[in-house]
Amino acid sequence: MPKHVRASALTALTVAALAAGTVLTAPAAGAATQAAAPKFLSASQLPPHPSSTWTAGPVTEGFPEGLDTCVSTEGVPSYEYRYREFHTDLDASAVQLTVVADTATLAKALAKHYDDLIRTCADRIERNDPDTAAEGRYYGKLPVEEGATVRGLHTETSWGANDVSLLSVGRDGRTVTVVQWGQLGDFGGAPVSAFKKTTTTAVNKLY
Repeated sequence: MPKHVRASALTALTVAALAAGTVLTAPAAGAATQAAAPKFLSASQLPPHPSSTWTAGPVTEGFPEGLDTCVSTEGVPSYEYRYREFHTDLDASAVQLTVVADTATLAKALAKHYDDLIRTCADRIERNDPDTAAEGRYYGKLPVEEGATVRGLHTETSWGANDVSLLSVGRDGRTVTVVQWGQLGDFGGAPVSAFKKTTTTAVNKLY
């Protein structure tokens, strides 16, 4: 996915923050309050795979490449990013990202920014890659902590590659989590109900 498709990230996040009555600036040195690190999903809490088990990787500092199609850190202050990747023996994979912002207000703006990036992802893909057809779907909000939003993305290339993803953004206080599940296929094979349960678990489990 070309890097330049995310050129509007800073503008979008700044607007969101201003609307919330704040200005996006990197936290001053030592300003963040020390707190327990957010917890991650375990392999057993992902949507069950019909013929394979999930394996969880280690919790890792940084931003995962697996989210790069729709979500990025461009235009976002240098918060504390951590992630865990998951895989099956077959065609399914998943990743969870956690981001600890300096305040709950900034976290609210960040969650909206990430959800906006996911919401507009299909349009950006088609605009920047004429060989790929993309469709996004909205699966609603979840009443967990400060809320979570669930969306889907399907892409199909001119040479036949066919992939579907489910993505969610949730928030608990000043911590935002993004969860992505993906496999070969289309929306017909996407476990939306199970993914909503996974998202609810992910947000509840943060603290």
